[in-house]
Amino acid sequence: MTWVIDTSHSIVTFSVRHMMISKVRGRFSRFDGTVNFDEQNPANSSVNVTIDATSIDTRDERRDGHLMSPDFLDVANYPTITFVSKRVEVIDETHGRIIGDLTIRGVTREVTLDVEYNGQSKSPWGTFSAGFSASTKINRKDWGLTWNVALETGGVLVGDEVSIEIEIEIVKQVPQEEPVAA
Repeated sequence: MTWVIDTSHSIVTFSVRHMMISKVRGRFSRFDGTVNFDEQNPANSSVNVTIDATSIDTRDERRDGHLMSPDFLDVANYPTITFVSKRVEVIDETHGRIIGDLTIRGVTREVTLDVEYNGQSKSPWGTFSAGFSASTKINRKDWGLTWNVALETGGVLVGDEVSIEIEIEIVKQVPQEEPVAA
């Protein structure tokens, strides 16, 4: 059954070390995707997500501009980031892993998302939603994001490890009945 990401109740965030001493957090405000969620056998599920790289928001316009430049995401040439699942591994009733291809700047690498299933609920409008939390860590250099500055005190300006946290609510799509020809 196809489910669609409810973007008004979902968020894609990240954090990375700044000057080796603090973490800068950000998010992408525009993304969409579908989940083919097999409720009876979750291992048969799949995920396909597209993120608008130009929607990066770290609460600092200059930094966001730099992150969109060729030094980092190069959004003029690579306006989207995609994730396409390859397989789902079930750990227990509420935990699993989604292994898939993450493409950033035209470079595709396999990543593993640790996922928690938060359950389902029926809305007051009669729709059915399911919620998931997911996380992973990547090395930005694996995607060609290598820009940095050495610090006088040792270390670098931007850490290599990027932590990604995702909260997703998906809505079940009800098949439309075909009108009967008279």
